[in-house]
Amino acid sequence: MLANVKLRDRNPLAQSRQLSGMDERVLDVVAVRDVGPDTVAIDFETPDAFDAQPGQFVKLTLTVDGEDISRFYTISSPTVDGAFEITVGIDPDGELAPQLGALEAGDGVRIAGPFGSDYYEGESRVVVLAGGPGVGPAVGIAERALDDGNEAAVVYQDDAPVHEDRLDALAKAGALVSVIDDDEPLTEPVAEAVEDGGQVFIYGFADFLDAATEALEDAGVSTDDAKVENFG
Repeated sequence: MLANVKLRDRNPLAQSRQLSGMDERVLDVVAVRDVGPDTVAIDFETPDAFDAQPGQFVKLTLTVDGEDISRFYTISSPTVDGAFEITVGIDPDGELAPQLGALEAGDGVRIAGPFGSDYYEGESRVVVLAGGPGVGPAVGIAERALDDGNEAAVVYQDDAPVHEDRLDALAKAGALVSVIDDDEPLTEPVAEAVEDGGQVFIYGFADFLDAATEALEDAGVSTDDAKVENFG
């Protein structure tokens, strides 16, 4: 039985105003690691009463040149036990990402959340389609699913893949993992991923969402119930 998929264009700023979550507080950085070209994973301490699931996101705020700059990042760790992770692509011309990439253990960052109503809820099989930075939540959701004894498939499109060690570990643990270049069509890997059904998640920018939608339709998958995050 194939999954039903509905593409919902989510607005993180609007959701941050509407959904309950942790009030903003300063959290310490636990570690910063390189995880691929121009990309780091940042671990933050998990505060009391922070109950987040893979697929939810947080709002980070730093003061840069006297101005508060905020951005939303989806959690990329399978759990938030003790610490939780976000994955940050470093655009050298970005307003916030370079400062995040320069963080060190012990630095404090203002964080609010978690936000988001589309997240992993223990589904028996997950199919995660990820474009570019969407790989962060993709690996977190897939790892959590396998840890729970469930099944996972990941289709990841990027010319410069990140989190390759985690993707390799997922494949060795039994997940179906397809990594393709930006100029490769999604049709075949998506068709293979949804062949055994499952809850579909889609993470990426608008052009990737369009391509993923087309690939799902080509595979004969209904567009009713996907869990989607549009990065813009």
